[in-house]
Amino acid sequence: MKVTSSDIVISAVRPAQYPDVDLPEIALAGRSNVGKSSFINKMINRKNLARTSSKPGKTQTLNFYIINEILHFVDVPGYGFAKVSKTEREAWGKMIETYLKNREQLRAVILLIDVRHPPTKDDVTMYDFLKHYDLPTIVIATKADKIPKGKWPKHLKVVKETLNMEKEDHLILFSSETGQGKEEAWNIIQHFMS
Repeated sequence: MKVTSSDIVISAVRPAQYPDVDLPEIALAGRSNVGKSSFINKMINRKNLARTSSKPGKTQTLNFYIINEILHFVDVPGYGFAKVSKTEREAWGKMIETYLKNREQLRAVILLIDVRHPPTKDDVTMYDFLKHYDLPTIVIATKADKIPKGKWPKHLKVVKETLNMEKEDHLILFSSETGQGKEEAWNIIQHFMS
């Protein structure tokens, strides 16, 4: 898909703040610092519409981005080692769960995993949660440029096996540095948009 326009619409914390339009939504989930913002920026050809940070836990709201006036990317707070209080983490958990379970416009969830390491317990829990609620899932293995090409198949196999991925779910190797996997990701996203 050729992206000609993109913008942040709103940072929401509760359903009343979600955009009141009937556009398909693709949510992005992943642990803190997995590269969600970099993924968004690469996909929409913008340097920093989605703010990247080396500090985990930067995203604390549901950030709705409108793309070409026909689609929303919804960036949800990262899970894992973000340096926030337990109470805050629980509040995020509820906010994310409410969105994922109840949003009619949600078409699929992109789960981002750092391909350099086996998926964490949190990654597995998130994948299981998405499967439990029957949410179509696209697994994006980020940071492909950080490992030698010859080792890609081995790393992807570890991701597949650790998550116990279902056959119908897509697994894409991605690099926000080189653009590896960008076309493939757009093709799959477009498939879910209709």
